[in-house]
Amino acid sequence: MGETSTSDSSRRIVAALRDIPSGEVSTYGEVARAAGLINGARQVVRLLHSSASAKGLPWHRVLRKDGSIALPKGDGFELQMALLASEGVLVDSAGRVNLGRFGHRF
Repeated sequence: MGETSTSDSSRRIVAALRDIPSGEVSTYGEVARAAGLINGARQVVRLLHSSASAKGLPWHRVLRKDGSIALPKGDGFELQMALLASEGVLVDSAGRVNLGRFGHRF
């Protein structure tokens, strides 16, 4: 997906994702709102699923609205937990992060 074929909303989502620094997290909904997309959480999920690796996006810093890892155990959960821990983000055994402490403010 070249930059010329990327929609304006996708570019805004990518910009919001890149604003999340190491050691902080956000939620799919907060990223969407930062990109100017009301109710755009699913669009954030789709973009991350299709482009996170190719664009080098910090996919591991995005969580559900309750601060939990969305990926299932055995299918990315452990990797996301390890990546967050390597950045100093505390993740409990259920895969939850305290958004009050580690949540990024756009």
